[in-house]
Amino acid sequence: MSDAKQEIDTGSMKTGAATGVGGYRWVICALLFFCTTINYVDRNALGVLKETLQEQLHWTQIDYGWITFAFVGAYAAFPSIIGILIDRVGVKRSLALALIVWSLAAAAHALVASVIGFVVVRFVLGIAEAANFPASIKAVALWFPQKERALATGIFNSGTSVGVVVGSLACGWIAEKYGWQWAFIAIGAIGFFWLIFWQKHFDLPEKHPKVGAAELQYIRAGQSQSVQTTQLPWWTLVRYRQIWPFLLGKFLTDPVWWFYLFWLPSFFKDRNLSLTETTGLMAIIYTGSSVGSVFGGWLSGALMKRGWHVGKARLTTMLAAAIFMPGSIVAYYTSSIAVCVTFITLAAACHQAWSANIFTSATDLFPSRVSGSVVGLGATAGGIGGMFMTLLVALAKQWTGNHQFVFICVGVMHLTSLAIFWFWFHGRLDQVDADARIDVGSRHLGLQTAGMVVGIAGIALSCGIFRNWDVCVAATNTSGAAQALTAALGVVFIGIALFYASLPRRAAAGS
Repeated sequence: MSDAKQEIDTGSMKTGAATGVGGYRWVICALLFFCTTINYVDRNALGVLKETLQEQLHWTQIDYGWITFAFVGAYAAFPSIIGILIDRVGVKRSLALALIVWSLAAAAHALVASVIGFVVVRFVLGIAEAANFPASIKAVALWFPQKERALATGIFNSGTSVGVVVGSLACGWIAEKYGWQWAFIAIGAIGFFWLIFWQKHFDLPEKHPKVGAAELQYIRAGQSQSVQTTQLPWWTLVRYRQIWPFLLGKFLTDPVWWFYLFWLPSFFKDRNLSLTETTGLMAIIYTGSSVGSVFGGWLSGALMKRGWHVGKARLTTMLAAAIFMPGSIVAYYTSSIAVCVTFITLAAACHQAWSANIFTSATDLFPSRVSGSVVGLGATAGGIGGMFMTLLVALAKQWTGNHQFVFICVGVMHLTSLAIFWFWFHGRLDQVDADARIDVGSRHLGLQTAGMVVGIAGIALSCGIFRNWDVCVAATNTSGAAQALTAALGVVFIGIALFYASLPRRAAAGS
């Protein structure tokens, strides 16, 4: 094992600790933070203006459901494809193009008035916004040493919470003062303002005039130069066993954030809280989640700087986050609003701390040249999980009249995912040697079996939803049932994809 590889395994990197190493990489982190904030402002504007639009455009709940489904479906389906494009085109051009498209789509909301018009612009918005996280994680991998990546990820990921709060305040104020059309135009214009700074300040560290030799050495400590070259197709990536805990972890835990984002207002409404009270409580919860995102990223890096190897530091931080997630169950059963909000805020903060580290685990396990593809596959897995969460929440409400079962599921998802990580890796996150040949010339029995099992499960789910269509519609309305059916069909597609990946190829990776 080379010295560089050993440094990655142990986390004992010491290069760059000296004073004067330079800090331009944090400018890049700030750019990613503001990009993520804009991303969430744009996507949440529709929810903020829902009541106004329903009143003025005479939407039904079913109409609104189809419009939101267009975004969710696109956001779940396209990250894996976009991640591959990011690895091929590069971070700078791909994120710039994505932001241009989603900013135009956000502004285009002001130009449409029909349901089908909103469906189209939301679908385009979902496709383009799916690029944000794969591109941002790849940028962090390029610009930060391993011991700082989780902190950088935590900082930019906190933009999700900031975007929800800022978007709620800004869109509501602009719509009230100037009309809902100008709210969409304003948030679309913000993206182009950010683009000026992105084009001016982002480049690869090796090419950037403001990155000195000391900072470049610090960034590249423990990285082999070959990780910046060849690509790996997705069907080769899924042959690496290291990718599966990441994909399963995203599938299990991303829906928790979707639950908090979309269903908490309904939960507070059931507790007879006013819209103003609910808005205030949501602001508290999202502020707490931002703090958790940054703290979770800082903690794993701090442990690595103390000499912990990367696997121990990352998984210990994930354990510290996961162990508090069952507190959301307490939040459901308590009659005190203060206690309820305290535990939900803690759970949201812990989820974001977890998110900062599970995102970073993709770059711990795979070189930066394929990180966009890996994160994109994870985002698709999380999106499908989120679509199933929509059905689970609605059916639980329909059948039991409350959210009890959902809060229990939300409370144990992270611990379940952590158990998979631990038993899979036994506490060590060693980066794959992607330059070595991997056998793709023979059939992969594990992938073939998994593809058949997943495909059959997807067919069974699809049939179950179709046979109980009236129940699903009663629980979620027509668009929600369609969303669940789409997720089930997505599982079928994943099964087919896994079976396809198991087939023998003529050339081996790394050749």
